[in-house]
Amino acid sequence: MLNPFEFQQARVKQVVFKSRLRSVLYGVRPAEPDLCALPANPLHQWVEQHLRPSYPAAAELPQLDAALRRQLARGQALLDQYRRGRIEEARAGLSAIDTDAAEIDGLLQALERRGAAA
Repeated sequence: MLNPFEFQQARVKQVVFKSRLRSVLYGVRPAEPDLCALPANPLHQWVEQHLRPSYPAAAELPQLDAALRRQLARGQALLDQYRRGRIEEARAGLSAIDTDAAEIDGLLQALERRGAAA
């Protein structure tokens, strides 16, 4: 089972992704080529390396995978809008990223509680 610190690491990875995406959409930094690529996503890597081995049969895993994929797809769509000059639309779309992040966090919390109860 994973400890609370390990789950906190996952939450930090989520915040860093949102921060990087926001920074690109506000012109602070250029987009990294793989910012929204699933294999390069630090949270996805954490899930595969830590969470899945610790909770292989957890019902939340497919939901977590779907929410993360959805968040990255939305992030890529926002980057595409930004590149096409639809900057305000892209920035407005950050609320959907926050919604996905809240869902991901809820799933992580459920898994963390499961570990604490075990």
